[in-house]
Amino acid sequence: MPYVEDIATLEALYGTPGAASLRKVVHRLTPLYREWILSSRFCIVSTVGPDGTDGSPRGDDGPVVRALDDQTLALPDWRGNNRMDTLRNIVADGRISLLFMVPGSNTVVRVNGRAKVTTDTALCESFEIKGKHPRSVIVIRIGEIYSQCARAPMRAQLWESGDQSADLPTVGALLAEASDGEEGGAAYDEGWAERAAKSMW
Repeated sequence: MPYVEDIATLEALYGTPGAASLRKVVHRLTPLYREWILSSRFCIVSTVGPDGTDGSPRGDDGPVVRALDDQTLALPDWRGNNRMDTLRNIVADGRISLLFMVPGSNTVVRVNGRAKVTTDTALCESFEIKGKHPRSVIVIRIGEIYSQCARAPMRAQLWESGDQSADLPTVGALLAEASDGEEGGAAYDEGWAERAAKSMW
């Protein structure tokens, strides 16, 4: 199988980017990009570290990030599985990308930048929900912001195709397969909703 091994070959294959794809890039939160990002309750966070890369979904019941100023975003680290893949990577290598999505919109907005993890008490407590607050907050220094091409969500009919999850393997089934039956299974799935409700924040 042939692979593309150099940038010159890649550029010859694809040509030059359109002017609009370059001019849409900004390096701070402009009023319209701020409005878009703060309307998003869900984003994908990508990081890189010594053990490889990580992509992690993040969501909230309001804006998934907070703007601290026009060059800085704050992302609370709510409860998860304690693997800390994203946090480990940020501590080792601050490079980060975030893809912000809003249901119904084929636009995806990307932020590239550098991140640090803070346990600043005042900042953590400022995110309090139902008496709980995150143990840490990811602070992102914005390098660039731009809207992604809408073709991928359009091709996938992401918001028009309805619920297609009925026949998919459950997390319990995936866990049972990965652990050779030692964990997971139907009991895991049956108790998940109750467990999640008690540990959402």
